[in-house]
Amino acid sequence: MRIAFVGKGGSGKTTLSALFSRHLARSGAPVLAVDGDINQHLAEALGHDGDLGAPPLGAHVADIKDYLRGSNPRIASREAMVKTTPPGRGSRLLRLLGDDELHARHVRRVGDVPLMVTGEFDESDLGVACYHSKLGGVELYLNHLVDGPGEYVVVDMTAGADAFASGLFTRFDLTFLVAEPTRKGVSVYRQYRDHAREFGVRIAVIGNKVTGEDDLLFLKEHVGDDLLTHLVQSPWVRAAEQGRSEHDLKSLEPHNRHALSVLRQTVDAHPRDWPALHRHAVEFHLRNARSWANEATGLDLTSQVDPDFVPGPASLV
Repeated sequence: MRIAFVGKGGSGKTTLSALFSRHLARSGAPVLAVDGDINQHLAEALGHDGDLGAPPLGAHVADIKDYLRGSNPRIASREAMVKTTPPGRGSRLLRLLGDDELHARHVRRVGDVPLMVTGEFDESDLGVACYHSKLGGVELYLNHLVDGPGEYVVVDMTAGADAFASGLFTRFDLTFLVAEPTRKGVSVYRQYRDHAREFGVRIAVIGNKVTGEDDLLFLKEHVGDDLLTHLVQSPWVRAAEQGRSEHDLKSLEPHNRHALSVLRQTVDAHPRDWPALHRHAVEFHLRNARSWANEATGLDLTSQVDPDFVPGPASLV
């Protein structure tokens, strides 16, 4: 299952991405965490200090394209491949944390959690590039990933509705929107809900930093049935963020540990819809091809869609 965490900046989505990834890993489940936020704090939230030592995806998009296009005859070169190019017959497909050069190069373990990072803005990017150009590596990875039952990819996304600036938001089975009990917190929810509904993207709201009944009633009033669960204000999280704890998840407040279990139960109750996932990938590729990519490459990139490609486990045979 592929899970995205989104929300207003400062809502706690990075913290919850880390907590949920650790919760899954602690159970023995195969899990990969991906930092797709411009601020790149997921490694720190997982308990890592210093340089991760993993080459960021955003700095190696061209190499990723070369690897993933494989022998697909519809993709002549890395220059002809854009971030939305869907897989076809001949493409190199990935298994989660598989024995391949992409995982070997870009994944590093932080505690119990394997992690990939998109990378920060370089000085050369300032004023001339948007962060979504770096997120192309994440989109290509998810497009070519054939993950199986009981496997999890957890992505910490960019803040707010900025996540809708690319088709990446359709690459997930479930999106958790983290909302503080404030008007600003729920305003992002409304914006995300309306965009997601247009594409059939499933969302569930996690209330965060709840301090009492008034906060919970506020969330219920403004979010309604989309409110899945909530986490209370956490001294454990604050201590961890200040470097005053051992990051032992067993010491997390009982209510918050229960909330993480609710998240997993909800994820597991939403089986993968491979045809819908691939349909969205093709739709956004055609949009991008006609909007800018055909002109940028001088090619008709709509021809990259392989009508005989069967998405899902069958494609591995």
